[in-house]
Amino acid sequence: MSDRPVDVDLLHELEPVAERLLERHLRTSKEWFPHEYVPYSRGRDHVDGHDWTPDDADLGGHQIGPEVRSALLVNLLTEDNLPYYFRSVERLFGSDGAWGTWVRRWTAEEGRHSMAIYGYLMATRAIDPVELERSRMAQVSGGQTPDPPLHEGFVYLALQELATRIAHRNTGAQLGDPVGHDVMKRVGGDENLHQLFYRDLAAAAIEADPNAMMIAMDTQVRHFKMPGTGIPNFDHHAALIAKAGIYDLQVHHEQIVVPVVIRQWDAANITGLSGEGARAQERLMKRLATSERVAKRFAEKRAAALQPA
Repeated sequence: MSDRPVDVDLLHELEPVAERLLERHLRTSKEWFPHEYVPYSRGRDHVDGHDWTPDDADLGGHQIGPEVRSALLVNLLTEDNLPYYFRSVERLFGSDGAWGTWVRRWTAEEGRHSMAIYGYLMATRAIDPVELERSRMAQVSGGQTPDPPLHEGFVYLALQELATRIAHRNTGAQLGDPVGHDVMKRVGGDENLHQLFYRDLAAAAIEADPNAMMIAMDTQVRHFKMPGTGIPNFDHHAALIAKAGIYDLQVHHEQIVVPVVIRQWDAANITGLSGEGARAQERLMKRLATSERVAKRFAEKRAAALQPA
């Protein structure tokens, strides 16, 4: 039985694009194996009655603070919620043809990310395994995911995949452990290919339906949130992650919104708009100008806080 979403006309029009992007992805993606990245020799058996402390971590002689531990926890838990992300994306695109093939391939690759990061964290005891498991149970049991309509979904997925890639990369850079850096870099490489698929798919959707896509861009830029709201104490973790500069307003604006919305999609110069689409373009450009100012102030404030007294 076919499971097709509501916007079948647009999906039918874009299916040749999805097929071409899928073929490109399969040509450029590289096979890799999580077990080759996990430092199993650092692992040890659990001892009954032992409560984890930061001193348990074996990061090749390096130490990490709570900010990086929060990033590792959130990065993994967003991967662990994959059953619900699969459900959401399949509902968006359907299970037929190139759309269904892409969703299943994407799911398989995302599952590999979870295995690699989890293996690394358990072998090194970089974070508290009890907190991690309790948080995983809460996150997956809650099953919270963003569920935007189709046009917004194109925009959201492109922005979210790039944001995830950057969060993984920045976390790895702050680990201080070359092995952990390689794990996060390898995962981030996949996420980059995913964002290229969604970015270029959204560009094709803009050509096919500029009004609806402009409205979707305006909505998503104003209300974008990373998919971690079901994680216990997510706001606390997000604040620590922002404090470390792993993912904050400046990163979001300069490394996600600017390269995708402003440069790749050229939102300011999209034509063929009328009515609400034209008004959405005007709102979006005002929002982007405000976002730039806020990002600069945020960066200046953080730089001042880091200056010695």
